[in-house]
Amino acid sequence: MISMKLKETMIYEKLGNGRVRCGICSQRCELLPGQRGLCKVRENRRGKLYSLVYGKAVDVAIDPIEKKPFFHFAPGSRAFSVATVGCNFKCKFCQNWEISQEFKEIHGKNYSPKDLVTKAKNWYSDGIAYTYTEPAVFYEYVYDTAKEANPELYNVLVTNGYFTPEAIKKISGYIDAANVDYKGDYVFYRKYCGATRGDDPVKEALKTFKKEKIWVEITNLIIPGLNDSEGWIRTMCRWIVENLGDEVPLHFSRFYPSYKMSNIPPTPVETLEKAWKIARDEGIKYAYIGNVFGHKYESTYCPSCGNLLIKRRGLEIEEFNIDKNLRCKYCGEKIPIKGKEWINQNLFKE
Repeated sequence: MISMKLKETMIYEKLGNGRVRCGICSQRCELLPGQRGLCKVRENRRGKLYSLVYGKAVDVAIDPIEKKPFFHFAPGSRAFSVATVGCNFKCKFCQNWEISQEFKEIHGKNYSPKDLVTKAKNWYSDGIAYTYTEPAVFYEYVYDTAKEANPELYNVLVTNGYFTPEAIKKISGYIDAANVDYKGDYVFYRKYCGATRGDDPVKEALKTFKKEKIWVEITNLIIPGLNDSEGWIRTMCRWIVENLGDEVPLHFSRFYPSYKMSNIPPTPVETLEKAWKIARDEGIKYAYIGNVFGHKYESTYCPSCGNLLIKRRGLEIEEFNIDKNLRCKYCGEKIPIKGKEWINQNLFKE
């Protein structure tokens, strides 16, 4: 395969005297010639900002869409997953720190956007997920691949939400869904993620995704003693309902010791269940508990009649009680399931 050339960043400002400001990510790094951004994969070269990871896929794999997690988008489908090295955060609890933070050089296999789409089709995928690291740092690669894949394959982002509104709007015509990590409050982002503007850009991005008609799901990784207070969880849930609506799925995910937080124990299941109850009390119709295999709240229940709609066990769907019109089989309640054309049709049973 032919090595990819450097790709000029799609959204940035020239500030004079060779300085530039990146416009893809809400860290908005200002860089002198020769400097790289916080992500370590964008570099100012003679007054122009370039992506160093375009066409360099560090990981490709097939995953169930439920792994991302997406529970209300194309259930039962197969997602071709792709990432490059780099991240615009420095999370101390990162699960993929080897490729997001601790890499020593830019590396990856050479795949053009067309190569990725061809491989996705050859692997019988329904869509492409830009995941594992942060898709904002390989934005141009995402943009061109999503454009190549659209409309035959779906395109979904698994992101920390530090996309700028400009970047979201520019790519919105090719992105079908986004799962956004909403990690904690302003202080949490500054202290544990290296996010210079706290959680404000995440909230701004969530509203922009929604405005651009991109399906949104939210993941909140609950870390004992850091972002597990009832006050914070209730505040987050209220914000979601008031600004995004009560049908946005919220996934509470169990923390396991990792990276620089290997001394913190796994999240107690009771903490997750308490968060789930708070979410339901605050009006969120579809709250979930993740990373607890076999838990009843990894399944979907009808908000109207309470019957089991989608029974999940890990990443497997064992029951699907939603009809082809995407209504509850028991009471007829309309269920917010998106990506109908990519749903595994074997799930629909008469």
